[in-house]
Amino acid sequence: MTRLLFGTAGIPFSTQPPTTIDGIKRVARLGLGCMELEFVRGVYLNEEDAYLVAKTAEDCGVRLSAHAPYFINFNAHEPRKLRASQGILLKAARIASLCGARNLVFHVGFYLGDMPQETYQTVKKYLAEVVMQLKEEDVQIWLRPEVSGKASQFGTVAELTDLCSELEGMAPCIDFAHWHARTGGFNSYPEFASVLEQIQSKLGRAALDDMHIHISGIAYGPKGEQRHLILEESDLKYIELLQALKDYGVGGTVICESPNLEEDALLLKENYKALA
Repeated sequence: MTRLLFGTAGIPFSTQPPTTIDGIKRVARLGLGCMELEFVRGVYLNEEDAYLVAKTAEDCGVRLSAHAPYFINFNAHEPRKLRASQGILLKAARIASLCGARNLVFHVGFYLGDMPQETYQTVKKYLAEVVMQLKEEDVQIWLRPEVSGKASQFGTVAELTDLCSELEGMAPCIDFAHWHARTGGFNSYPEFASVLEQIQSKLGRAALDDMHIHISGIAYGPKGEQRHLILEESDLKYIELLQALKDYGVGGTVICESPNLEEDALLLKENYKALA
């Protein structure tokens, strides 16, 4: 993979009628290259629907990914909640794969007062079982744990690159807005570049060749992320971020999560193309 595609988190707001199939077609008409299926409140497609989604995306030349439901915590203290989290992720992975999605993004969970290293070991144990099950079923999809926007959540860049280096079939989803909100920094070219270098150092050049990235404006406070913002209404230095992505030859997909979706997705694409 050599080029970077830009698209929306969910169907564009201008989609009529507002269905997944029409959303994929709308993405293509807008000149965007990818779309993330939002299963965040539940996997809303069945197997029959998924095959039609896959065919539509293939016909339109739109690359799909998916976002698993929010109701996951791989560090839950109750065994039934851990098993439920595994089941939710497995279901999302199976349907997303049938849709032709290459990547499944998910939020790993919360520390819940545990030490980060203790949380890491718990997360690794229960995710390894999911990875093994998907391999046994020959479900073809990359699991993408997402960089989290709050200090209470598991999901620093270091945690995710370590986790993905240890578990097969996993690679990080780098949400630069989340990382900016969580740290209060990482909002300049050198800092963006340092994230890319960290990924390459831990996971190899191939990880930069096929990244899955989330970008939006973001409001944040002392505890981190509060809500997404339109890019121009935020302090995110997205031009410097795009320049770093171009300079490091990053490939893969960029998903815009701004409240205006397709407008900022197109803004990102146009500015990226204009960079030297």
